[in-house]
Amino acid sequence: MPDMDLPKRIATVVHQEISTPGLLGRNLQARGYTLDRFCPCLGDPLPDDLSMYDAVIIFGGPQSATDDDDPGIRSELDWIERRVLPGKIPMLGICLGAQELARVLGAKVGPRGDGEVEIGYWPVSPTEEGKAFLPETTSFFQWHSETFEIPKDATHLAYNDRFQGQAFSYEGRAFAIEFHPEITREMINRWCTSERGRPKLELTGAQPHDGQLADHTAHALAARNWLDSFLDRYLLMPSSSRSS
Repeated sequence: MPDMDLPKRIATVVHQEISTPGLLGRNLQARGYTLDRFCPCLGDPLPDDLSMYDAVIIFGGPQSATDDDDPGIRSELDWIERRVLPGKIPMLGICLGAQELARVLGAKVGPRGDGEVEIGYWPVSPTEEGKAFLPETTSFFQWHSETFEIPKDATHLAYNDRFQGQAFSYEGRAFAIEFHPEITREMINRWCTSERGRPKLELTGAQPHDGQLADHTAHALAARNWLDSFLDRYLLMPSSSRSS
């Protein structure tokens, strides 16, 4: 981990020019962290030296973790495998970032197979091994058509009946979550009304825009409380103090 006297910094990876870290970014900045933003899909190089960072966060995006023809995605996969995991730095992968971590660890990533997606607020439940990570079933925002299987050497932390792969951990320091605890009301509006996002609301498994906003009002506080706990107990804690 970085020296405690150094500024607190986190390397964040996003996938579009308009991408924002949402509530997670606000939370981390309020805790005194500086977020360094990298977007390999727009040509940014990823840092070779991670010693100055307290953690790595890879956010979601419209790309696929299986797209080896996308140089940005390919560079992220290589970076996770060659720099992030060997560097033993805490990592959080969200949605696409989670699928990338799963793929690097040898798990299958792709669509469910029947055309069904998960868009809007859906309940997520802990596995037996995940009850410290997620103490109770909680509704989180989702926006994905692809999913991941649980890697062989990982710990399955959360699931639901529609998409079993909701969260896993690897070696107690790399975490993958399919859901979006960083979502804000503004982000929901942008995703639902964008040229790319609007047609997805017609797919099986997608909630309508107004339903998503209503559920955000109902569930945002619980998701935010979970995020605070996760940061304190897992991502931002020294490995010797991290909860199991």
